[in-house]
Amino acid sequence: MPPVLWTLLFGNFVIGTGVMSVAGTLNEISSSLEVSVATAGQLISVGALLMCVGAPLMAAFVAGWDRRRLLALSMAWYAVLHAACAFAPDFAWLLALRVLALVPPAIFTPQAAASVGMLVPPEQRGRAITFIFLGWSLASVLGMPISAFVGGTFGWRSAFWVVAALSVVSAVWVWRTVPDGVKPPALSLAAWKETFRSKALMTGVLVTVLCGAGQFVLFSYFAPYFKQKLGTTPGELGLLFMWFGAFGLAGNMLMARYIDRVGAPAAVMVGLGLIAVTLALFPLGTSLWLAAIVNVPWALGCFSSNSAQQARLVGIAPALASATVALNSSAIYAGQAIGAAAGGWLIVRGGMDSLHWAGLAALLAAMAASALAARYARQGR
Repeated sequence: MPPVLWTLLFGNFVIGTGVMSVAGTLNEISSSLEVSVATAGQLISVGALLMCVGAPLMAAFVAGWDRRRLLALSMAWYAVLHAACAFAPDFAWLLALRVLALVPPAIFTPQAAASVGMLVPPEQRGRAITFIFLGWSLASVLGMPISAFVGGTFGWRSAFWVVAALSVVSAVWVWRTVPDGVKPPALSLAAWKETFRSKALMTGVLVTVLCGAGQFVLFSYFAPYFKQKLGTTPGELGLLFMWFGAFGLAGNMLMARYIDRVGAPAAVMVGLGLIAVTLALFPLGTSLWLAAIVNVPWALGCFSSNSAQQARLVGIAPALASATVALNSSAIYAGQAIGAAAGGWLIVRGGMDSLHWAGLAALLAAMAASALAARYARQGR
């Protein structure tokens, strides 16, 4: 792999750590700022909504920017705003600053993926895209557990300072290694229209929305769920997140190795099926170790299915990659927003035990949509 891909992988690691840090510190934020868990969950849903809307808008706005400057500036912004979040005096301030802090994820992840086509040969594109998305898996195996442990031990503000420091490192690394002149071609209005008219592409984007919603209706509330059901300590929660992330990383590595061999549509379906297995069996996790075992299939499919989705959309229409990668990133965040909001709604109504059933319903719908997207792609629609 070209060295620059390691830079983009690390950038995605930092982005993912920042995005997931709230889920890992939800109990501490709720307690410290004296708001309910469902209210604290708005940090996830509102932030995800911003990223959802921002990804395609930013794709159009920054079309002519040099990617070295764009990606480095994004990480610098991430650092400054996470530091500002650490100083938030109350929940209202934190919510506003958190929204501003999540502008960079709407830029970095999709634009890094869109730039891959100019950094590697076409035959390596699928593997390269899945490779840089290993950063999100690493965020789950290292970044989120560290955030949960640091937040639970030293307070949630300390977790935000960790993200700020990592963002500075990423900004410097991007500036030093990404070459000048990387400017994926801007898409015309006609190209955007072609994207939105493609049944294969838009149904594929729907798969991402459904998958994200199905996962985040439960994943957003892992911390309060396991504290309530199993009485987990911050250390145990960190270990559980690390366990989940380790298998998430393994799943993504396997995906990167075999996706070009089995094909992206089949790979997506395998990932979705693994997540659905865990959601169906979730009530069996009646102890910390049983919960860890039950979550293994979900972890294997979580990040790998998204990586396969990115590669699938790029493969359907390589010339429209800038648009489809941005839309898929937007779909990820839309799913997070829908899932977190739905989960909060259920919790307020005493539905903590039904979160996984809502998630399973969304995953089954995602699998049906995935099969339909594959059919449209074969038909050239």
